[in-house]
Amino acid sequence: MVFRIRLEPGGQTFDGDENEPILTAALRAGIALPYGCRTGHCGACRGRVLAGEVDHGETSPFVLGEAERAQGQALFCCAQPRSDLRIEARMATPASDQPPRLLPARVERLERVAPDVMLVELKLPGSEVFSFRPGQYVDILLSGGRRRAFSLASAPGGATLELHIRRIRGGEFTGHVFDGMKLRDLVRIHGPHGNFGLSEASGKPAIFVVRGTGFAPVKAILEAELARGLRREVHLYRGGRQRQDLYFDTLVRDWAAAHPAFRYVPVLSAPVEADTWTGRTGTLDAAVLADFPDLSGCEVYACGSPSLVTAMRERLLDAGGLPASAFLADAFAFSGDLARQRSGVPVEAE
Repeated sequence: MVFRIRLEPGGQTFDGDENEPILTAALRAGIALPYGCRTGHCGACRGRVLAGEVDHGETSPFVLGEAERAQGQALFCCAQPRSDLRIEARMATPASDQPPRLLPARVERLERVAPDVMLVELKLPGSEVFSFRPGQYVDILLSGGRRRAFSLASAPGGATLELHIRRIRGGEFTGHVFDGMKLRDLVRIHGPHGNFGLSEASGKPAIFVVRGTGFAPVKAILEAELARGLRREVHLYRGGRQRQDLYFDTLVRDWAAAHPAFRYVPVLSAPVEADTWTGRTGTLDAAVLADFPDLSGCEVYACGSPSLVTAMRERLLDAGGLPASAFLADAFAFSGDLARQRSGVPVEAE
């Protein structure tokens, strides 16, 4: 069944099928609602149902609790209409200078930057320019309509696009990247997608909390910000079990040495003797709260697995006094968790 949805405050209307998320219907109609992970973990698509009924779908209770649902709040990437609706949502800043496009790309470089992370550099045909905003992602299209999505790890304006792909045991596509992909192979990409990125309107200290290939979109954001000169205080808290998980560690340390407004705090949870580690240990949330016991005047950007994003949101809002509106996230999920999704999200696995 198809329902009519009215968006406030602008008054735009669009049709939404009962079997699809409200966000999907809005984007199909050309209405730029904000979104990030599309799995109900980052909260970027949060809005309010002013009239009508929705099925909230599967969402993290730490992102949208029962009390918030009772107040009419919903995550539009998961909520499906069950009647005609009147909803309230902020409009997203246009995600890029171009709408998502389908393009061929050639594998220009393959480099294993960590035992389980492959850097894949893609070259577009001819003089093709791919315009995107730092923090966005692209889908890699596979046979049978399947897709795998990965954050862009390079700043806009370069001749190539950089992806960081983590290998997952049993993963069909990630297994191919590590064992079968070759230089000059052709892939099809579709993008850019997503609204994750550094808020340009804010001057508050920005705290990035990342783990694994959650570093990819942050690398793109930081490269772009550092190139034009930091206009605000930026802190990067980056976690891993052992030193080998902190790929590009030297690059980030060089950034910190060259830019006084940028601070880098690597944190290992299980260093081994061979790491000769003298830095911070423990959990990322503990490290952030030790340095920022009061987060009320900051913004936090969390990038990594849904469990990381959920834990950061719960701990930093509760113990650090971080306003919910100042927590932004890019949650990377396994594609097996996304079978119910109609399009890709930044993923680390099959």
